[in-house]
Amino acid sequence: MKNLLFVSVLFMSFSCANPIKKAVNEAKYNAYEMAGIEKRDLFKREITRIKEDQEETTEAFKDALTKLKEIYAFDGGDLEREHDKLNASYENALTKSEGIKDRISRLDTVAGDLFVEWEGEIEEISSMELKSQSRKKLQSTRSRYSGLYKQLKSSEKKLSSPLARLKDQVLYLKHNLNARAISGLKVEGTKIQADIKALMREMDESNRQAEAFIKTL
Repeated sequence: MKNLLFVSVLFMSFSCANPIKKAVNEAKYNAYEMAGIEKRDLFKREITRIKEDQEETTEAFKDALTKLKEIYAFDGGDLEREHDKLNASYENALTKSEGIKDRISRLDTVAGDLFVEWEGEIEEISSMELKSQSRKKLQSTRSRYSGLYKQLKSSEKKLSSPLARLKDQVLYLKHNLNARAISGLKVEGTKIQADIKALMREMDESNRQAEAFIKTL
């Protein structure tokens, strides 16, 4: 009985969540439209911001890799300070990575709302020729966006491995601040470098596709 009640409450919370979220989004869209900013403008802006966020995330991982290499080359000094610098770089990369995930989610919400609005407005066009042309443009945009979204999600998946490996090294070093521990980390370090390089390739491709997509809008 308790389980049934829990499921019922959970279902009600989810069923209420979407209308509330939709209402909040519509209020935001209305506010933007009053300022002369349409959904298409927001869509383009989100893509541009994803590109910028990915560039910043790439730099964050590069910085973390640099800090790692400095620790691997450690030859006396304050190892705890070096660990703290690495931890700060890891935290920055983590924050940037979480920002990427949020940005992709926001983009997809705006894209879905834009396409729904576009479909509705097509139905309001009286000219069959213009209606057909607009529908083809919508289909083309949807198709290209689908390709971009898949690439962005592919880049997002590449974030998990280097983040996990960096976290391992940060936590291990925290309790093993000595030269022997560092020598044992170097083997794992090559895997991190490979992961980061793979991530950079994915993000470069995502940025290339985002740039090409923006030019078509």
